[in-house]
Amino acid sequence: MKQLSIYISLILLPNNAKLPRMTEPDISQSPSLLRRLTAMIYDLLLVVALIAVVNGLALVIVVQATDGAQQVLNAHLAQLLTTLSIMFFFSIFWVKTGQTLGMQTWRIKLVDLQGHPPTVGKSILRCLGAFLSAACLGLGYLWCLVDRNHRYWHDYLSGTELILLPNSGKKKDT
Repeated sequence: MKQLSIYISLILLPNNAKLPRMTEPDISQSPSLLRRLTAMIYDLLLVVALIAVVNGLALVIVVQATDGAQQVLNAHLAQLLTTLSIMFFFSIFWVKTGQTLGMQTWRIKLVDLQGHPPTVGKSILRCLGAFLSAACLGLGYLWCLVDRNHRYWHDYLSGTELILLPNSGKKKDT
């Protein structure tokens, strides 16, 4: 489409008019896979701590409710609490600022296709899609390497994308 508009401009412009320079699409707006994975590792540490606290509190409640008769958390309840903890963690950060703590550190931001932080619905849909992307042996995550928009499967599912924020340029006092 851009080439068509340039051809039309060549035909319609007078000989002395200057054409805008053609530039390659700015792919620096999309974070690299290494940057994304590093931010995920940061967030993983926080999520594991959250899961431990939530499941630990649930176990305390179960032990107190059964007067110590049951000292093990039901596996299905533990899985549900783990899933909800993960979804809660990411959705809260994404809806509020578009960034988790790991994403803030590595200057990555999640936005919808209009450039705004995602809604609660899109965040939940992205979390569910991320589970699917991981369940397919991680292919949904690796998809960003071959996709021209550098998106994961769950980005397409939820109508979101990751962008790389510019360096703030803060200088340290010497």
